[in-house]
Amino acid sequence: MQKLSMDELNRKSVEEFKKSEKIPVVVVLDNIRSMHNVGSVFRTADAFLLESIYLCGYTPRPPHRDIHKTALGSTETVNWKYFADAVDAIKQLQHAGYRIFAVEQATQSIFLQDFLFRQDEKMAVIFGNEVSGVGDELLKLCNGCIEIPQMGMKHSLNISVAAGIVLWELVRAKIKKES
Repeated sequence: MQKLSMDELNRKSVEEFKKSEKIPVVVVLDNIRSMHNVGSVFRTADAFLLESIYLCGYTPRPPHRDIHKTALGSTETVNWKYFADAVDAIKQLQHAGYRIFAVEQATQSIFLQDFLFRQDEKMAVIFGNEVSGVGDELLKLCNGCIEIPQMGMKHSLNISVAAGIVLWELVRAKIKKES
């Protein structure tokens, strides 16, 4: 087994990335404190060709050295918008026909492995504050909640880890259906 060279990885240029058809998923980050978490989510959104990221509340925004440290240039490829209030972002997404899901441990949440991402669906996924999670006001606007099953003593994951898990499962389901 041999590691692939940079040429063999078939990486897209920024222009090719921007022209590529995207997976119809918008990531909503609401009141995230860590710039490293924000940068990591940008990098994940780039890796999976997601539609865009909405940064809300006091979530840090590019350009910033600490975001770029983990984003590794993906703030230049992934489309993003800022909203002072996540409610405005969610209402705009709903008006555009997106189904909205919070990633949160809540009553009636759907375990990630049981969640069905419809082929024709446009979807937004909300990740909330590292300590308090997705706020009640946003939960009321959601079509549901997705929960990552956890069996250990701790029942929380770092936002960048949770985003990687959830977004991969959504993209994987989409890829499976297309093949």
